[in-house]
Amino acid sequence: MSNEEKNKTAQSPQDDDDEPDEWDKRIFSTGCADENAKMTDCYYEKKDWRQCKKEAHSPRRDSTLRAPHPEPPQPPRRPPPNPRPRPPDPRRPPASKPAATSSTASTTPSSSKIASSASPPVRDPIPAVSGVPLPDAQPTGSDGQKPIDWSSSYHGLGTSTFEPEVATVLQAPLDEDDIEVKPDGIIYLPEIKYRRVLNAAFGPGGWGLAPRGDLVVQERLVSRDYALIVHGRFVGQARGEQQYFNEDGISTAAEGCKSNALMRCCKDLGIASELWDPRFIRKFMKAHAQQIWVEHVVTKKKKQIWLRKDDDVRYPFKKTA
Repeated sequence: MSNEEKNKTAQSPQDDDDEPDEWDKRIFSTGCADENAKMTDCYYEKKDWRQCKKEAHSPRRDSTLRAPHPEPPQPPRRPPPNPRPRPPDPRRPPASKPAATSSTASTTPSSSKIASSASPPVRDPIPAVSGVPLPDAQPTGSDGQKPIDWSSSYHGLGTSTFEPEVATVLQAPLDEDDIEVKPDGIIYLPEIKYRRVLNAAFGPGGWGLAPRGDLVVQERLVSRDYALIVHGRFVGQARGEQQYFNEDGISTAAEGCKSNALMRCCKDLGIASELWDPRFIRKFMKAHAQQIWVEHVVTKKKKQIWLRKDDDVRYPFKKTA
C-alpha cells in the first residue's frame, strides 16, 4: 500500500457506531462500568433483579455511592464588632483588691487574713466522666485472670441446690386466673409472669439471659439460643423462636424470640410445670375453656376458636349463632 493510501485511510472518519453514546459516557464517568456490565449480564441470564443482589452491591459500587459530596465554598465571615463596655451594676459589690506583696504582708499580717477570707474558695475541677465503671465478670479458673464467657461457658451447672425458700417460690402452684388460652386451644402463661417469679425468687438483677449465638433470620422466622444465668451460675439453655411478616418487624420478633427462650428455660427450674402436664391441661380446659363459632369481621369467614369462659370475643372476630 502506497503512502497516499495510508494517509487517506488514517484521515477517513470512523463509523458512528464505534463512538460511545451519552449513556455510556455517564457510566464510564462513575468508574463502575465493569460492575454495571456484570449486573446487566446477570439480569439477562436470570431475568430477575432479586437474584442479582451480589452484583448490585459490590464493594466498589457501594463505596462510590457513599462517597461524600464536596461542600460548596462559603463566603468569608465578617469579624464581630467590638462589644460596648457595660455600665457598672450598683447592686454588685466592688471587686476585691489584689493581695499585698510579700513585704507588705510581712508587716501587716491582719490585712492578708482579711484578703484571703474575702476571696472566693477554689472549686475542684469537674471530671470529664462521672461515675464508676461497672466491673467485669467474676474471674474463673486457677489463674483467676479470664472472665466467664457466657456465650459458651457452663460455669456452676449443677453445683448446688437453691435454698428451700427459693425452691418454694419457683415451684409454687399456678393461679388458674393467670393462665391464658390461645385460639387453637393451647394454654400458656404470659412471659411477664415468668419474670415476676424469677424476681421474687432471686431478686431483680440476680438473674439474666445470655445469648449463646447470633440471631438467625430465616424466611418469616427468627431464632436464637439463650442461657439462663442465676447468681453467676449457668442454670439452663433453650432456643427461642418468633415469626414475623415483613422486614420491619424483625426487631420486634427478636424480642419475642428472647421471651420465648426465657419461658423454655424456666422449665428447668420447675416454673409453671403444670402447663406441660396432660392431665392438668384436660382438667383446666374442661373447667375454664370453651369452643365457639366466630366470624371474621373483614373476610366474613367462620371458624371455631377456643377462649376462656370468662373472656369475650375480641376483634377481628365476632360471635355467631
